[in-house]
Amino acid sequence: MSTERVKLPKNYRPSEKEEYMNAKQLEFFRQKLLDWRQELIDESQETINNLRGEVRDVGDEAERASRETENSLELRTRDRYRKLLGKIDQALSRIDDGSYGYCEETGEEIGLARLEARPIATLCLDAQERWELKQKQMRDSR
Repeated sequence: MSTERVKLPKNYRPSEKEEYMNAKQLEFFRQKLLDWRQELIDESQETINNLRGEVRDVGDEAERASRETENSLELRTRDRYRKLLGKIDQALSRIDDGSYGYCEETGEEIGLARLEARPIATLCLDAQERWELKQKQMRDSR
């Protein structure tokens, strides 16, 4: 089920007064996700360019260690972006198949405020809290 594309009014914000996940809301979140995705791609490209353009021949040990630490942080950030890009793509697929905005566990509405804050959310707040508690219990039992 592919969702219909609509032109959003300028400064549109989803509202609780509208039907949940109507065409405007879906288009709003599609644009939010696509913008975020492009931002991450641009930042990743910038990181790659910075690492490529870096002078490798650093004489000072402290300077070399500092650069290696910075590079390591950059690469970890890029890896986090790569994982986020996958989640963004999954969210875009959920928009296309009509399941976006609904909890994967309960089928309940995730909620506009939660999706505005975290547009890749797949769980409603209650299910997210249960999942986090379970993760904590697993960590604590080790």
